[in-house]
Amino acid sequence: MLALGSLAFASPWLLLALAALPIIWWLLRVTPPTPRRVAFPAIRLLLGLAPREETPARTPLWLILLRMALAALVIVAAAHPLLNPQARLASTGPILVIVDDGWAAARDWSARQAAVDDLLAEAEREDRQVVLVTTAPPATNEPAAPPALIRAADARAAVQALQPKPWPVDRRAALARLEALSLADATSAFWLSDGVADGDSRALAAYLAERGSLHYLTAEPGHAPLLLAAGDLQANDLGVRLHSLPAPAPRLLQVRASAEDGRLLARQAATIEPGAKSVEVRLPMPSELRNRAARIEIEGDQSAGSVLLVDERWRRRPVGIAAATNAGGQPLLSENYYLERALGPFTEIRRGRPTDLLKRELAVLIFSDVGADSPAEEAAVVKWIEAGGLLLRFAGSRLAERSDQLLPVRLRRGGRTIGGALSWEQPARLAPFAPDSPFAGLAVPADVTVSRQVLAEPDLDLAAKTWARLADGTPLVTAEKRGQGWIVLVHTTANADWSNLALSGLFVEMLRRTVAMSQGVATASEEVLPPIEALDGFGRLQRAPATARPISGKEVASAIASPQHPPGFYGSTDAKRALNLSAGITELKPIESLPPGTTLESFPSGRETDLRPPLLTAALLLALADLLIAYALRGLLRRRLAQPAAAFLVAVLGAASATRADDAFVVQATSELRLAYVRTGNDEVDTVSRAGLVGLTATLNRRTAVETAEPLAVDIERDELIFFPLLYWPVVANQAPPSSTAVERINRYLGTGGTILFDTRDGDDQTPGSFGGAALSAQRLRRLVGAIKIPALVPIPPDHVLTKSFYLLHEFPGRWNAGSLWVEPVEDRVNDGVSSVVVGANDWAAAWAVDGQGRPAFAVVPGEEPQREMAMRFGVNLVMYVLTGNYKSDQVHVPAILERLGQ
Repeated sequence: MLALGSLAFASPWLLLALAALPIIWWLLRVTPPTPRRVAFPAIRLLLGLAPREETPARTPLWLILLRMALAALVIVAAAHPLLNPQARLASTGPILVIVDDGWAAARDWSARQAAVDDLLAEAEREDRQVVLVTTAPPATNEPAAPPALIRAADARAAVQALQPKPWPVDRRAALARLEALSLADATSAFWLSDGVADGDSRALAAYLAERGSLHYLTAEPGHAPLLLAAGDLQANDLGVRLHSLPAPAPRLLQVRASAEDGRLLARQAATIEPGAKSVEVRLPMPSELRNRAARIEIEGDQSAGSVLLVDERWRRRPVGIAAATNAGGQPLLSENYYLERALGPFTEIRRGRPTDLLKRELAVLIFSDVGADSPAEEAAVVKWIEAGGLLLRFAGSRLAERSDQLLPVRLRRGGRTIGGALSWEQPARLAPFAPDSPFAGLAVPADVTVSRQVLAEPDLDLAAKTWARLADGTPLVTAEKRGQGWIVLVHTTANADWSNLALSGLFVEMLRRTVAMSQGVATASEEVLPPIEALDGFGRLQRAPATARPISGKEVASAIASPQHPPGFYGSTDAKRALNLSAGITELKPIESLPPGTTLESFPSGRETDLRPPLLTAALLLALADLLIAYALRGLLRRRLAQPAAAFLVAVLGAASATRADDAFVVQATSELRLAYVRTGNDEVDTVSRAGLVGLTATLNRRTAVETAEPLAVDIERDELIFFPLLYWPVVANQAPPSSTAVERINRYLGTGGTILFDTRDGDDQTPGSFGGAALSAQRLRRLVGAIKIPALVPIPPDHVLTKSFYLLHEFPGRWNAGSLWVEPVEDRVNDGVSSVVVGANDWAAAWAVDGQGRPAFAVVPGEEPQREMAMRFGVNLVMYVLTGNYKSDQVHVPAILERLGQ
């Protein structure tokens, strides 16, 4: 390679051909151009005439220079010139390329692939063999294939097919594979690292440095990987923790929580201070919204580490407290006070009569020494329990005297008093919880005692229904399964009258375990949970791969993501458990202490540029120009073609970029079916228009047989409109009317079958009068389309084809749901019955619009998501109506046609 500053030539010996340019100059100079053939008249007419022009004997200088430039461009292009060439291959042996392809590499994956592509291009020029090693375990359950020496071209193809994995890397296994290869020394090693250290980073770096030169490539500190971990699940606000590698500058991020359908529930800004490794982020929201959360993520960061899946463990369960038994009217001594203080940190507490509480969603209903007030109320509670509810009851003086049917066991009347002034007995302590009890594992304080309780009748199944006992073996907590729900009874009071249990931390933990038994809350169990959905390396949720294996319910909360257990949802559709990548990672540590002599580089670095394509393109243009000039000198071009030829030369040589832009627009518009929107000059409106048509295009491709590509923006003053079946035109304030040329183009578009949807976007302001929003928008629309041949319009009739072209519709909402939709009268059978103009005010683009993740970008009013669905259906109907014309209206004749065929 020959380097001349920032310019280099991969094949410099081809530059010797430049020495032949003087010879080419001499040959072109002495060689006259081809004689021009002239049809001579009769000889007698030429006698005595002196010729005014003579054929030159030599080629003109300007033509020689053009052809010399053409030859020089071809020679220089053949020498393979490179701008900013990379010259990092110091040794002569094979090249080691180690790529970290775990979750932490997904954030800048395209930059990593570009860096490897540049490196392998250099290796291909020098004909060097390559050893490509990835550090993340493969997605299959089989061990990774041993590395081998391959050609650089084959390695480039393998790198292009690589995708980041949603689990951590295993550098120990990668090092073992490299050691088994037994490579010779004097190699160049390139480690494209994710920057996150594990226990084997130093050993891998030392091995690579021993074999030759080591180049360590990683992202800039400001683009280091991010990891989203769960915070305190029992806190009032939804909390997460952001982990990052220390950076010298603050990192500004946005954390968002979204529902299962992609709706935005909360967004919170976060800042990781310089040098900090993590930051706590709180997402305040009502309990109803918190219970709908299905995903928390870092906006704009596409990585499995920046996504946190939410399951039932994050929910704040609604708990209803029916009543208390404080007859003295002292609220601080009532059962309610103790229950609310214990349940408040991790549940949503509701108060009221049982019939009122059961009208809303409820996980747990608590009766403290009371029961149902009537048989009807008791029947309603029984029905709720059998459907999956949990009834938690506490004993008291009333329950001791009168029992009912809402109990897990039969009770003795009167209860039992343990200890007191007239008794030799001492208050009883609690026995350790049995291994099969929901309270198993909780420590029993020695100072918790019970002085009074209600006793259960000694039935045969009493032992199976007992969750907790006193030290003498009498049941303290009993429970029974009823249908899909539970009835749980604590045989003492919820306050300190009969026991000091309510004053201890054990009381809170027992309530927490009991609430966790309610329907919809996932508990740690030995049940095997099959995989349902899994995250890929970029954090996208998709169907779980066939290589994923089931996992135990007790392991899912702390398991480390792997090919066998990728991060995602496990269990069933009704009871999902989330396995998050951050469950097995406590912090992110940077890779430090690299071996001496290591070359440090970062992404993105200056990429080398191959100059062959532009040089060969220029040579081709010069060759075309020389061909046209040669035809002109020989007289083969007629005079009437001289001006177009000159214009062609000017377009080719002077305005190549504009020609390529126009050609690119035409190619894009005609290669695939596309929707289009009018560029208004208002960046905000144009952005919404594009996002709306992107969302409508995705819906069309998903629901119908129509295959549409990404929408295009058109400039009515410059672009041709005839390529698009439908044009979306938002009306904005201060938009200049189209010029006469644009008006002619628009009229031709409407007259040849095109349809324009004019959206005044003022459906949120339908105030009548001269100062109303509707009136102002109507004036703007009239001023905008004053010169355009707009046909007479009428409100859309109920039986119009647009109401049944795909879906059956009776209204056409967008972001708003107000005003009428205006179309051409049905009687005007022009353009196959398709209205050339449709006018409305509901801001359909905002209702169709999606963000970069495919989620709705704007709220719709007042119907929320059902209204958005109807807006999407209107968009589908509109496109099908434009494409199929009066096809649906013709279906009314089908019965008559079939009857005639039958005859």
